[in-house]
Amino acid sequence: MSESEKNTLEAIHCAAKEEFSEKGFKSASLRNIVKTAGVTTGAFYGYYNSKAELFKALVGETYDHIMNRYRQAHEMFEQLPAEIQPEQMGKLSHECMEELLVYCYEHIDEVQIILKSSEGTKYAFMIDEMAELETEATHKYYDTLEKLGRPSPKIDRRLEHILITGMMNAYFEMLLHEMPFEDAKVFIQELFEFHTAGWTKIMGQDMP
Repeated sequence: MSESEKNTLEAIHCAAKEEFSEKGFKSASLRNIVKTAGVTTGAFYGYYNSKAELFKALVGETYDHIMNRYRQAHEMFEQLPAEIQPEQMGKLSHECMEELLVYCYEHIDEVQIILKSSEGTKYAFMIDEMAELETEATHKYYDTLEKLGRPSPKIDRRLEHILITGMMNAYFEMLLHEMPFEDAKVFIQELFEFHTAGWTKIMGQDMP
């Protein structure tokens, strides 16, 4: 790609970020993006076939990184020996979310577009997908506790859903409002301590 082509692509991306951030994917105008970027419609279609393809180019890599890293943390926990899992409960997930916090602040524009402006695309369901992964992992952990002879009391699925989605939304709330990074690092520690203690209690695994 020539320097001129790189500059054109950068102009399109900058204009698209502005348009998507202001209006959201559904209401964003491809015509406005092209006009703001100072390129022709023909030039645009030399890079992308549609508004959706452009949106993916802006946020797809960020979305994939977040989802893959979160999925990896759960897979690592599931691979631990059963007898070690109780003492490690929440630790790998916490480490993952701390790591992702750094990544998200480094890609704050893309993350905010996903959180605020992605209705009408698959990216709008990122938090729901993460909550679903967390729910699946929680159910597998119930089975592990059962095998260890430390069964969890039956937990109402509605409460389970509220707790898991509440934790996810609280995490991304910091990013949604661009909380200062140093404050976010402290709050995420407190958030996970709160939720880990709560889950340990309702699972009947709290230490005397």
